[in-house]
Amino acid sequence: MKYKPLGNTGIDISMISMGGHEYLPNHKSRGFNEDFEKAITPGYIFPGFGGENRKKILSSAYELGINFYDVTHDSEKEALGRNLQELPPPFPVYIQTRPEGFCYTYDENNKKMADYATLKAEAERILKLLQRDTIDFFNLAFMKSALENDDEYLHKISYNVSQLKKEGLIRYACADTFSGESTYLKQIATGSFDVVYINFNFADHQATKKVLKEAAKANMGVVAREAFMKGALFEMAKEANIDDKTLLAHAAMKWVFSFDEVTTIVYGTGKVSHLEDSVSILDNLSMSEDELDLIHRIKDTSLFKEYESAKNKEFLQ
Repeated sequence: MKYKPLGNTGIDISMISMGGHEYLPNHKSRGFNEDFEKAITPGYIFPGFGGENRKKILSSAYELGINFYDVTHDSEKEALGRNLQELPPPFPVYIQTRPEGFCYTYDENNKKMADYATLKAEAERILKLLQRDTIDFFNLAFMKSALENDDEYLHKISYNVSQLKKEGLIRYACADTFSGESTYLKQIATGSFDVVYINFNFADHQATKKVLKEAAKANMGVVAREAFMKGALFEMAKEANIDDKTLLAHAAMKWVFSFDEVTTIVYGTGKVSHLEDSVSILDNLSMSEDELDLIHRIKDTSLFKEYESAKNKEFLQ
């Protein structure tokens, strides 16, 4: 494993980090694609998370030196907390997570996140699920509508972050949004966040213009997700008649790492072999001619052009 400093946190994290998603037979993530409303309901736990296959992946992650873990909904939080007790890691690990049902469009105008008592209670609830004393990285993902609805919203969030840190409930805060560039830049400008958590791939690339640069100026870590475009990359591969999905995956991840601002890629899988293969790219992050060719072929597909157009519109809203 190779490690990079995560901004000014003083923590070196693995360049490949582990996502908390578990998967259905159709390869879609569990929870959100089973019952979305239940998945974002605090306290609802889907059965079967954190089972034997997941523990095999966790054991492999330890062997590979992965020390950063991202979990989203409560089933993933509970499973990771339980699994870390069943299989204690041989080195310190760091967990990133978010308040359940508070983020993105799950709560209108993200009002719950702006109320300190409500956010504090949620952090305390999450710590019980994780079976930990402190949330290492708390992801506070709000939308542009929150800022438009409340002129004091950024001030409230900054206060809440400082108080959660002061009370020892969280160590660091993550900036995140689905409202694109303008909201990310406002989050960064507060100085309250330590990490930028962002969708970033060669179709969803607008962050290269301003967000990554501003994050670097603020000495913030950058955690990238969706290197494979939520699986859409492999549908594009079918259109381009690309059979070597492994080489394509390597190309996609190397593209993300070609930007020095990126600290780590969150990698989700249900197979140990895939996780092991992802780490192998760190031996040589230079793009081969074959890998560059695959990216060019993907960019020529109609699926890519549609996806890129939609992501550009979303990010630059």
